[in-house]
Amino acid sequence: MVIPDLAWAILLMVLGCALVVLEVFIPTGGLISILSGVAFIGSIVIASWESPTTGPLTGLTFAGITVIVVPVLIAAAFKYWPRTPMGRAFLGEPLTDADVQLKDPRRALLGRVGIARSKMLPSGAVEIDGQVIDAITQGVPIEPGTYVVITEVRANRVVVRPASKDQRPGNQSPQEIKDILDQPIDELGLESLEDPMA
Repeated sequence: MVIPDLAWAILLMVLGCALVVLEVFIPTGGLISILSGVAFIGSIVIASWESPTTGPLTGLTFAGITVIVVPVLIAAAFKYWPRTPMGRAFLGEPLTDADVQLKDPRRALLGRVGIARSKMLPSGAVEIDGQVIDAITQGVPIEPGTYVVITEVRANRVVVRPASKDQRPGNQSPQEIKDILDQPIDELGLESLEDPMA
């Protein structure tokens, strides 16, 4: 029994496709890619020999199929490779959002309510639980003594906005708070700025 040329061409085409996928899963430095290229070229050449009248058209058809199928196979293999056991072992587990974010203790302040201690145009001082931190506003100026909510902590910035009425604590009115810059230095707990050697 003689196998027709078209059957050999189809077999070489299938072998070339399998080798392309195998190259993605088992990197060999291009060796399998060369073999798949040889299989595709052999498939096109053998398809061209099928008959003197329809051979060239069949060869062009196989060449067109190769041009379309190879990129699709490579894209599909790269898409599904990370889901395979070998892909997971090679790439490791994907990082979660928590792994990527920097460990910043200020992230615990998100949603907390504080008091503006200085005029914020847009940056200034905010007090939260007795701790004064630098912050910036979301674009609106904030007067000293205004309740603010921390909405975002990113890079080296703490972003605040004015607190709504239901977010304000009920034990203190904003008018009782003074601007931190208006207080005497001895009330701030800072050391004297005078030169001790003078």
